[in-house]
Amino acid sequence: MALFPAACLAADPVLNLEPIVVTATRVEQSAFDLPLSIDSLDQGRLQGGQLQVNLSEAMVRIPGIVVQNRQNYAQDLQISSRGFGARASFGVRGLRLYADGIPATMPDGQGQVSHFDLGSAARLEVLRGPFSSLYGNSSGGVISLFTENGESGAWITSSLATGSFSTQRLSAKLSGDNGVLNYLLNTASFRTHGYREHSAARRENLNGKFSWRPDTDAKLTLVVNALDMPEAQDPLGLSRAQFDANPRQADASANNFNTRKSLDQRQLGLAYECKLGLADRLDATIYLGHRGAIQYLSIPVISQASATHPGGVVDLKRDYWGFDTHWTHRSTLANAPLTVTVGLNFDNLDEMRRGFQNFIGAQTGVLGALRRNEDNNIYNFDQYAQVQWEPSAQWLLMSGLRHSTVKIVSADKYITGINGDDSGATGFSAITPVLGATWRALPALNVYASFGKGFETPTINEVSYKPNGAAGLNLDLQAAKSDNLEVGLKALFGETVSVKAALFDIKTRNEIVTASNSGGRATFQNVDGTHRNGMELNLDADLGGNFGVAAAYSWLKATYTEAFRSCRASGCTAATSVAIAAGNRMPGIPASTLYGELSWKHPASGFTGALELRHVAQVYVDDQNSDAAPDYFIGNLHLAFEQKNCCWRFKEFLRVDNFNDRKYAGSVIVNDGNGRFFEPAPGRNWMLGLSAAYSL
Repeated sequence: MALFPAACLAADPVLNLEPIVVTATRVEQSAFDLPLSIDSLDQGRLQGGQLQVNLSEAMVRIPGIVVQNRQNYAQDLQISSRGFGARASFGVRGLRLYADGIPATMPDGQGQVSHFDLGSAARLEVLRGPFSSLYGNSSGGVISLFTENGESGAWITSSLATGSFSTQRLSAKLSGDNGVLNYLLNTASFRTHGYREHSAARRENLNGKFSWRPDTDAKLTLVVNALDMPEAQDPLGLSRAQFDANPRQADASANNFNTRKSLDQRQLGLAYECKLGLADRLDATIYLGHRGAIQYLSIPVISQASATHPGGVVDLKRDYWGFDTHWTHRSTLANAPLTVTVGLNFDNLDEMRRGFQNFIGAQTGVLGALRRNEDNNIYNFDQYAQVQWEPSAQWLLMSGLRHSTVKIVSADKYITGINGDDSGATGFSAITPVLGATWRALPALNVYASFGKGFETPTINEVSYKPNGAAGLNLDLQAAKSDNLEVGLKALFGETVSVKAALFDIKTRNEIVTASNSGGRATFQNVDGTHRNGMELNLDADLGGNFGVAAAYSWLKATYTEAFRSCRASGCTAATSVAIAAGNRMPGIPASTLYGELSWKHPASGFTGALELRHVAQVYVDDQNSDAAPDYFIGNLHLAFEQKNCCWRFKEFLRVDNFNDRKYAGSVIVNDGNGRFFEPAPGRNWMLGLSAAYSL
């Protein structure tokens, strides 16, 4: 019996079940036809019944992606794609992040999403697998956020959300289109006391997009974005004993050193699109920005006393700019459609990094003596090409090639006593090819396969220190390189059901792992082998009777295929280091995740209700697999109402998260040197929101 009988499959499928995306090919195309895993979350999923602050709110619907809300706004979200990025203890690594075409990932591969404005987002695209490598360094996956366009006329919208832990978000949005100018300006203010002690935060953000069409063939778009986070307290992780005793507590050192972070960011982007005749199109984006951050850490005074220690306060000022331009040509080859895209990409980061002691005499948590002062420059220059050809109605072929060059230069300006000159430079380059094919087995069933090579350079933080404690950069650290294979299928059943499945296998050489972590200083090394293989399933269906169901399941086995050793204590030597056995699980990666949603809508009244269920398997905390955050199962309830007339739109929602009041660790701090691995998630909590929009 056929797995997909022709009678069960739509002869003329409705492709709005599979949205139009641009991240994979840089041109608008149906995700259903492409030989890769890509999902898109629309505005309703990103904003409906949500706080609109964290990507973790909606991305649970996407298989293969793990987004952990750390309940800690002094640290960014933990995001991993098929295991890439899981090792990050702060920031986002191993993935490429974009907001309206502007990279939120710096040239060395470290990124952040704190400035992503979900309150004005039209959609979020998430690309996984081999074709991610067409975005260059650290592209284990690609996450792209797109700001909405203004509606015809002029609209003003205000919203309020409030809930547990004195959490509150206020926003105001002005948008419209007068035929010449399309505009949107959104501002939001967020604050919370936090679920845990010493976890309060405030954040203000602004996001704007202004598009002007000088004629029917061209569009010029200005994007502006600003973020201010004057102070976010850091409760730090908890040890196993602390987590078991009281998950809401903060570690004592968080209060002793008043651990916290302040952040500000400003950026501008200008994008130009132009049709050059019937067959050609030019896209060009240029951007610049500034990001400043000051973070107070909990490093013991005795550790900072060392003449070569960089201190317990990190002061970063980053200026960045870059451009991406590509040309797309549509023609035919052997009388079959052919699309060719070629482009250039350059990103530059100038960083002033200073370190200070976070004590003066017996007083801690204050800005003390200067202990680090350096200027860093990091840039990448990439060239890429993509080709798509459809030799017949049954086949679509895609290929791509990218050449990437990454340079890191550090100039040490703090040279005193035995603290010598740690200046240095290193560079990396790679050619990353990718090839994929889709076979249209039936009008509503596509089977595909793809293969690609990827690479991930160490970040500036990871090359800053040598494992043996000697002066200078860790110039022996190499880029990790991976071979990535994926096969899958996509099927549409009538106009109401979409099913996707993917199997993948990833082998990585020179994986970047922890060499030592003690006294507030982490160093890194390469190991020859890791292996990730897994499966992803996705279902969206209309059950009739206004009922809908959605499900996303992931299974991933990520292991070290080579044994190595790692130091975890101050003064550790080769003889006292810890053995990491081949076959150990890579930390920070759950073996499986499951999300399910059952919804019901009453069109006449504007009421929608949804029951969400989520299960996450245990997560190992370190390379040794010495402990693990237990698996958990939680349920969420979401109720929403909507009313409309000619000029007004009102929306209200109530959500209750973790209504079964499960005690669990929402994330772990991988390989934490103090053994404080666990970051607890809230018990039962609620959120109430309302918004009003008026047509001017």
